[in-house]
Amino acid sequence: MLAAIWAWLQQFNLLSLLDWALAVLLLALALYYTRESRAGVLVRGFILLLVLFLVTTPLPLVNLILDRLLVGTAVAMGVLFQPEFRRLLEQLAKFIYIEGPDNPGQHEDDPDEKLLEELVQAVRELSQNRTGALIVIEPDQPIDSRVFTDKGVLLQARVSRELLQTIFQTSTLLHDGAVIIHRDRIRSAGVILPVSKQGASRQLGTRHRAAMGITEQTNCLCIVVSEETGSISLAEGGCLKRLLNSAKLKELLVERLRASRSTKREVPPKRFGLQSWLQDRLRRWWGSRQDLLPCKSEKTLPKE
Repeated sequence: MLAAIWAWLQQFNLLSLLDWALAVLLLALALYYTRESRAGVLVRGFILLLVLFLVTTPLPLVNLILDRLLVGTAVAMGVLFQPEFRRLLEQLAKFIYIEGPDNPGQHEDDPDEKLLEELVQAVRELSQNRTGALIVIEPDQPIDSRVFTDKGVLLQARVSRELLQTIFQTSTLLHDGAVIIHRDRIRSAGVILPVSKQGASRQLGTRHRAAMGITEQTNCLCIVVSEETGSISLAEGGCLKRLLNSAKLKELLVERLRASRSTKREVPPKRFGLQSWLQDRLRRWWGSRQDLLPCKSEKTLPKE
């Protein structure tokens, strides 16, 4: 064992140092991007197996077993945690920006005024009637259905306040779940969302904790109407903005949707984007610190 290590050290050079540095960097990135996801535990186990495989090189039988375990674990990770690794690849792809030709229809993704008006009016009337509601607004890419606890019922219906009010009436079969909206369509209803595991959120109602849970795991917005108080809340990034009126809700929706879609339209020239990526991460980190203040005070809402 010691002789093998000594022989390896004698062959160590600058190229070997670069090789190890890149390997450690890739493993660190994998740990960082999966630290809050379900794949994080499996990634840590995979890295432990990899270390044991490298250490047991002088032991042929143990090394062979670990080699087969590594292959099986890698295949299992790709199958079980495909959404997490897809997000990881999307984050890595943001390092490089490619300039594309202007698309005449690229401005068609602006938030539709009529759609927002229908949505906000429905939320206002649900709030006035103290009818509980949970409405998820998907980003440009639909949410992977495996994130949901229950996929609900597929609708693919155009958004209207009459339909939203009907779905959330207590006499209907779909009122307990969430409505998923993608662009101008109600994609599905009766969807059961994952509940947030945040310690401070245990005092919140089930709908509010579900809204925080889905926005923790995906890049979406979630509107909540309390059944007991009729209050309107907007969840984003695992945090709640509470006690909103319909005008403030519409203002926040327009701001968030236009910001996300304008970012998509503004395609920078072809270049290596490490500096811009770091600046974006710093801005997001600072914004998340500001959002922590209202999140910590969410402890008094009665359970629904």
